[in-house]
Amino acid sequence: MSDEIKLKGEAARRAARQLAILDTDTKNRALQGIAEQLIARQEAILEANACDVEAGRAASLSEAMIDRLLITPQRLQAMARDVLAVMALPDPVGEVFDGTTLPNGLQVAKRRVPIGVIGVIYESRPNVTVDVSVLCLKSGNAVILRGGKEAVHTNVALTQAIVEACRAHNIPEGAVQIIESQDRALVLEMLRAHQYIDMIIPRGGASLHEFARQNATIPVITGGVGICHIYVDRTADLSKALPIIHNAKTQRPTVCNALDTLLVHQDIAATFLPQVADMLAAANVELRCEPRALAVLEGHPAVRPASPADFDTEFLSLVLAVKVVDGLEEALEHIHLHSTHHSDAILTEDYSAAMRFVNEVDSAAVYVNASTRFTDGGQFGLGAEVAISTQRLHARGPMGLRELTTYKWVIFGNGQVRA
Repeated sequence: MSDEIKLKGEAARRAARQLAILDTDTKNRALQGIAEQLIARQEAILEANACDVEAGRAASLSEAMIDRLLITPQRLQAMARDVLAVMALPDPVGEVFDGTTLPNGLQVAKRRVPIGVIGVIYESRPNVTVDVSVLCLKSGNAVILRGGKEAVHTNVALTQAIVEACRAHNIPEGAVQIIESQDRALVLEMLRAHQYIDMIIPRGGASLHEFARQNATIPVITGGVGICHIYVDRTADLSKALPIIHNAKTQRPTVCNALDTLLVHQDIAATFLPQVADMLAAANVELRCEPRALAVLEGHPAVRPASPADFDTEFLSLVLAVKVVDGLEEALEHIHLHSTHHSDAILTEDYSAAMRFVNEVDSAAVYVNASTRFTDGGQFGLGAEVAISTQRLHARGPMGLRELTTYKWVIFGNGQVRA
């Protein structure tokens, strides 16, 4: 194991012991300091980000990747607001729940405690540096960050702001650390540093998640890859459906909760799909249509034939796969076959159809008559998120403060012994 992983792991372990018993006021003062430092260091952070963006363009990164990488003054201010939102949330550490008194007089309850040391491996988005750090601090966890090479200067600048605020507010050294080296061997070392790290969260593309699953000796929380669907039922209110689809596809197409596949009931396809095509063409969205949808939209300039792979693609761009289905049964089957279990929606005025969709779609977030773009820690009232989990164990969907805790049993007795 490299010296860097060993030293950072040992420091994180020491910090985690102190963080676990740190009072809420101290943690909140540190978060207030982080928000202030982000604004105070705006010039340096934006300068570092400009360096990364320039290098990204030189390396021919896609526009989707550049958008994820870019920090503007407005985005930096939004980061600071998110920090304050986390500060305002209740501290989950120490919460006592599921308490009971047994017939023998023992008082038994669960008490919420931090997980310990969180390792986060991520690509592109420097806002992850801030979101993860503040959520870990508030929930009493130490964190070791390893961002991608495309954002290295930005991540270092953001971490410096965070660490400075922590030092000024009595947060233990080692609570937030970043691995600056871009040697990929260190990623593998992190995944196997079980003596130091309690949980790994990869945030990036499918290849990063698969690499983490295959190589980690530590529990891994995977998610964030979203092939998101909207099914428009024959009873849908089309005046609501159009703006929902527009928002889900175009509001920020480069993120995991953006719409990738539109399924439309055959009874409304002839009237509804031309409206969708005209609306999305104005936003420069390309539609990739299977044969039945293609027949309805034949000749429309924004339409292309779909390949089978298009329905298994997270586009992260202004491209939308479109399919006409016989009804709810075929829509459910399509989602079952192609979903990544992230975010899926039904647009309908039929209560029975809505409830069947909610009950049968196995995704982290299932919507009725709303845009998939709401799958986000801030939008769900969590302040921010460390990840969007698409697996079933421990946590699903946006992971906030509670999802960064576990619990221990606490038992109070008065001399009881087991017979």
